[in-house]
Amino acid sequence: MLRTQLYADPTGRFVHDVVLQSCQRNRGKTALIDTSCDRRFTFTEYGNLVESLARGLISAGLAPGEVVAIFLPNSWEFAIAYHAATLAGGIPTLLNPSYREREIRYQLENSGAVFLITDAPLLENVNLAGLAALRRVFTTRTFNTHSERAVCEDFASLLRSTSAKFPEPRQNSQQTIAALPYSSGTTGLPKGVMLSHYNLVANIYQTLGPNAAPFVTDDVVLCFLPLYHIYGLTVGLTLSLTLGSTLVLMPRFDVQKLCALLIQEGVTMMPIVPPAINALCQAAEAGIFPKNHKVRWMKSGAAPLAPELARRLTDLTGISVTQGYGMTEASPVTHVGYIAPPEMSRPASIGQALALTECRVLDLSGNEVAPGKPGELVMRGPQFMLGYWKDPQATAAVLRDGWYFSGDIVRADADGFYYILDRIKEMIKYKGFPVAPAEVESLLLEHPAVRDCGVVAKPDLAAGEIPCAFVVLREGFAPSDALDKELRDFVADRLAHHKQPREIHFVDAIPRTPSGKILRRELRKTFA
Repeated sequence: MLRTQLYADPTGRFVHDVVLQSCQRNRGKTALIDTSCDRRFTFTEYGNLVESLARGLISAGLAPGEVVAIFLPNSWEFAIAYHAATLAGGIPTLLNPSYREREIRYQLENSGAVFLITDAPLLENVNLAGLAALRRVFTTRTFNTHSERAVCEDFASLLRSTSAKFPEPRQNSQQTIAALPYSSGTTGLPKGVMLSHYNLVANIYQTLGPNAAPFVTDDVVLCFLPLYHIYGLTVGLTLSLTLGSTLVLMPRFDVQKLCALLIQEGVTMMPIVPPAINALCQAAEAGIFPKNHKVRWMKSGAAPLAPELARRLTDLTGISVTQGYGMTEASPVTHVGYIAPPEMSRPASIGQALALTECRVLDLSGNEVAPGKPGELVMRGPQFMLGYWKDPQATAAVLRDGWYFSGDIVRADADGFYYILDRIKEMIKYKGFPVAPAEVESLLLEHPAVRDCGVVAKPDLAAGEIPCAFVVLREGFAPSDALDKELRDFVADRLAHHKQPREIHFVDAIPRTPSGKILRRELRKTFA
């Protein structure tokens, strides 16, 4: 069952054109259900809103190639803003709605965003002054005409009728950026990942191709994955709209509401992450998960899935689970497992590579290893990014001669199934969300009490992994519960919830190599 074909040819196709063509084909069918406000949109309505908003952005002064920041929870406004931004010739960059001022300002400044689409409560206690590129801020549901921090305009004003013309593409679909999500690297601050229209459309067509993921046109897809994350954006939003299925959007994961929606909307499929699978198992054991659901399958990604967890959910609910693998830099999907036939189901594996995705497994010297032997997974394919935004050095470190070096240690069996063994990268995965230790460490080092620190992952049943900080104090400071709380609060005020250390351990020294690199494995031994 090798994967050799795509769903369609992605050449020359732009994301917004693929979506709008689907809106023409599926007219009266329900495209999107926004459960945060109980609004439903047909494909015709969705397409009209995208076109209206694109014209509104152009009339508001957006020029081709300028960046539009979308800082919203899952909502119909997020969805149309994303597709309208590219139709208007802009580049959408996506911000986590749980970000604090420090993170918001960094991404806005680094991306050079000229427009910000958000909601007023998200800007409380956020100072946007001094962002030279930012010209206009539009808020959606809670409209503020003025605050001490920012002058905001009503998002609805962008939907008023205007005769603005859509720009002709200045470059082809392989060179035009369609999304600028930010990925937490292992060193320094997050980096903007330049994904082209060709990257994203190709990845959708790979995922929908023969023998790949068993999506069907009649699917009702429930998505609680955040749309600012490439997994939710591609596998949830754009794939569903492209296929002509119905997308049920939740603003966040909520077991009780999810179980009710399964029946209410006749949900047939869910993209998911392992901690949510664990929560659904607990709901089923508590008798909360509905027995008369219609869910056929779930695709798990963003973090390693324990085979016993998948089996547990299937035994409890009858729902098949397959594991996939990918990264922001790959739009995101590179591998996915099989639901059927049974002999192709290998729960411990991330599955086989998607069509046109070439894989090599290399040792430390760059030589290919024999099947079954461990090595770094190196890949190339149409879904891989153009590079990192304004960071050629970081780009060159991972993209070499057209091959992407993943930083993950894998083995491949004789049938081309891949198994993740370890990470070269030190990324922490909290409920599937990546946390870069370096970002947390650099912030802790700003506190006057901290002389040195190291942040590592600790295994956690509910979250998969939690960030834990080891801290060396400066002279004049002593370990205490009060200082522990002060350090946590210091981080909580400046970084999103998933990045915050759940434990702080005061130590005499941080183990390092002669070159100064933190020996994280030595810190992790503390948890053994």
